[in-house]
Amino acid sequence: MKISNEEKMKLIMAKDWWETEDLGGKIEKIKVSDGPVGLRCLAITDSWENDSIYHSVAYPCYQMLSQTWDTSLAWKMGRAIADDCIDHNVDVLLGPGVNIKRTPLCGRNFEYFSEDPYVAGMFGKAFIEGVQAGHIGTSLKHYCCNNREYSRYWLSSEVDERTLREIYLKPFEIALKAKPWTVMTSYNLVNGVRMSANKKLNDILRKELGFEGVIVSDWEAVQDPLDSLHAGLDLEFPHNAKHAQLMQQHLADGKVDENCLNASADRMLALSKKNEKAKKKREIQYNIEERIAISQKVEESSIVLLKNNGVLPLQKGSVCVTGAPSHIYYHGGGSSAVKPNRPFVPLYDALTELGYDAFYSESIGKVYGSNVSMGNLKKACQDSAESDVTILTVGTGAGGEVEETDRRDITLTPEELDALKYLRKYAKKLVVVVYAGSAVDLAEFDKLADAVVLAGFGGQNVSQAVARVLTGAVNPSGRLTETYAYSIKDIPAENTPRDESQMVYEEKLNVGYRYFTTANVPVLYPFGYGLSYTDFAYSNMQVFQEHGNVLVSVDVENIGLMDGAEVVQLYAGPKNSPIDRPVRELKAFQKVFVKAGQTVTVKMHLEKDAFTYYDVQTHSWQAEQGEVSLQVCKNANEIVTEHLL
Repeated sequence: MKISNEEKMKLIMAKDWWETEDLGGKIEKIKVSDGPVGLRCLAITDSWENDSIYHSVAYPCYQMLSQTWDTSLAWKMGRAIADDCIDHNVDVLLGPGVNIKRTPLCGRNFEYFSEDPYVAGMFGKAFIEGVQAGHIGTSLKHYCCNNREYSRYWLSSEVDERTLREIYLKPFEIALKAKPWTVMTSYNLVNGVRMSANKKLNDILRKELGFEGVIVSDWEAVQDPLDSLHAGLDLEFPHNAKHAQLMQQHLADGKVDENCLNASADRMLALSKKNEKAKKKREIQYNIEERIAISQKVEESSIVLLKNNGVLPLQKGSVCVTGAPSHIYYHGGGSSAVKPNRPFVPLYDALTELGYDAFYSESIGKVYGSNVSMGNLKKACQDSAESDVTILTVGTGAGGEVEETDRRDITLTPEELDALKYLRKYAKKLVVVVYAGSAVDLAEFDKLADAVVLAGFGGQNVSQAVARVLTGAVNPSGRLTETYAYSIKDIPAENTPRDESQMVYEEKLNVGYRYFTTANVPVLYPFGYGLSYTDFAYSNMQVFQEHGNVLVSVDVENIGLMDGAEVVQLYAGPKNSPIDRPVRELKAFQKVFVKAGQTVTVKMHLEKDAFTYYDVQTHSWQAEQGEVSLQVCKNANEIVTEHLL
């Protein structure tokens, strides 16, 4: 199709807040929508309180999705959200986000998968494949080093080349294998260059990582549209009338590199054509009730049992439920906030539906950020004393976890801690259920409670899922995908230089468990950790090598009395490496269901690039020269068996 330079300029500037330009009907426009964990309303003027906004299936957040350690569920959740898009004529879903959880304080962590690049990349890839199986496009984001929300519009992430490649670009490299339609740049700068105008990183994206689609800006992230175009940005969102006028003037003045303009316009035309063909193939696979069931299945598979002194699964008897999240829907805030399409079911009602004598007693009425409304804690303690089991629910919610801001600490509110301490004095058995989108300080809760359960931001059926786990209808199989430290001071990213304009990544590769295992720093709950209502034993590890590729097999036996699922984690740790490396890095994982008394053989395949590092001298990936220990682990701190290569 022949279009003028003026039309090309319109094409790369977007039509409005949510749609691309159609050039007066010449080409197919593209409608986009927020929606990492459910399709968000499309009207920018609508508020959460406005009942006219679109009600979506609210799925568990990405943190919870990754805690399933089951990429098939990521695919399924993506395919379900594609059906939401089809229902509402959305062509491109703005997600997934695969940024690294460098620090638990980042306000947007609930939108991201993990502190580990391999986990983040694999779940991002599976989610994209699921969405695009429904012939809906995706936007892989936020490219890159978007690890803090405060001052995100002018913050520069200062990161060395090796760390950038091995940690922060790696999840994008993996997820790009799913061929997302678009990649969204982040608000921040990287090494002093704004991402919406970062030619170096855009060149890496295209020339090294092989991305052929459209690079799109985050909303209102572009400062200089001409610089962005020349740096490789294809599409500015939303429409900016001032920028559009300025670019047309630059075009008239001969300041626009026509090669750049033509390349971006060609990619936009190709995207429009792809969307036109995709529309003809779109068919609903899951009805609304099936999508809701998928949401609940993801949550059931993601819940992590952190502590259990034998109180779980619950026996029949009276259950006193207290705390705000038990009766208020807890979720992350910002552009991924979704209004559920079904009424929220309180936890005590979900337990009652399963045949338990559960009731609500108000202690903490509502928590929003640092603001807490208190009920009658004295009455809650009395009710607790008269009950067989007490369930205290605590967490963060949209007031604490939201874009454009970060948490100040990982502690919960003093009121929630007070409720814990007082209830402990009266409760016969005390269970704590935590609703949060990123790591929080649970040391005191672990110390005082009989059981601790991480429910996270579990979507609209979170109560039903939690109830089924608490009662043993579901054997918990979730495992953590981030480390729970004893203190925020233990996290190196929180002790590196920062000001309003720079954040220095001085910890380098030592992010998350890489630091804690290498420095031998104790943690409350390690990466990959989680309990079950049964027990598993490992044996017969075997390693086979061929042409640099490695096959690892290990037998997993369920030695308990209940059927359950185990997450087998395979790490690689260098021995006497000539370069500085973490003591272990996750290279493969597999979730396997094992019936009680049975044994299953798990096989994991590693390609030769699993044993490489980025050499800053040669600007290339190089193979590890020393010995490598392959470690089958239950979590990052617990090696079950190992083999030297």
